[in-house]
Amino acid sequence: MTTNHKFIIQPHFRLQEWIAEEKGYFRDEGLDYIFREEVKSSDGKVHDKGQKVGAYQSFEEGRKSDVSCACHWTVNVAAASGHGRLNRDVYSVAPSGIFVAPDSAIKTPADLAGVPISVGFQSGSHYASIQALETYMPKDQINLSFNDGMLFKRMELLLDGKIPAATLFSGPYYLAEQLGFRKIMDNTFMIANMIHGDPDPEDLRKYFTALKRAQRDLDLRPELYTHYYTNEFPVRWHEVMDTRRWGPGERIVFEPYTEETFNVSRDWIATHDIFEGGDLGKKRYEDATVSVM
Repeated sequence: MTTNHKFIIQPHFRLQEWIAEEKGYFRDEGLDYIFREEVKSSDGKVHDKGQKVGAYQSFEEGRKSDVSCACHWTVNVAAASGHGRLNRDVYSVAPSGIFVAPDSAIKTPADLAGVPISVGFQSGSHYASIQALETYMPKDQINLSFNDGMLFKRMELLLDGKIPAATLFSGPYYLAEQLGFRKIMDNTFMIANMIHGDPDPEDLRKYFTALKRAQRDLDLRPELYTHYYTNEFPVRWHEVMDTRRWGPGERIVFEPYTEETFNVSRDWIATHDIFEGGDLGKKRYEDATVSVM
């Protein structure tokens, strides 16, 4: 059963929705929609969630858009747990890295052993940091901190010199880089799309078709669109941001998130005890995912 409500679009740190909105691609597809930006906060408090509140918890609470995004590990488990359906036709790749201050004594990944690294709990930065760091050190030397809020909050703490290291992606990645903070190692990760409720399948096709056009524009002329990062940044940082120096960030990949990817990811999560009691949901790939293209 489908509903007659307007399709709700909510940007998620990436540029493609802003491009499609500016250039009328959603309207070209005939999508009846609401464009709702809810990430920006003048003081950054929207990302000051406290300890162990991350992407998975937002799925448990319920998200307000018809399609939302998070790291593929969390979307995988949330979909298998009945909090939505993973879009199996499309995924994204988000450049990400572990950053330290310019004058930090930390020079190599091995130097991060035992150092608190700020990440979002059960969010992309959590899983991606483990995957990257375990190539350098045993598990008991990886010291992730979940006390510093979500993406913008931990960025501010790092830039203010209040934490020694943090995993950053999207605009915060580029701002730290611009200000001379050092990327100690890369931990780029996959993002998946979650379908909420029961939107019209044709609306989903229209939405992703518009994003595909936007992705092509971003690939061709990224410098024309990096200014959109400002739309989701705390106002405090606007004066120092030079988005002309920044990169395109998350890239949407119109290739399948396969059953093998789904299962291999779940096996990795299970071996790292990220979810209490090992509860990764009961739904199999065919029941936890949906085709939209």
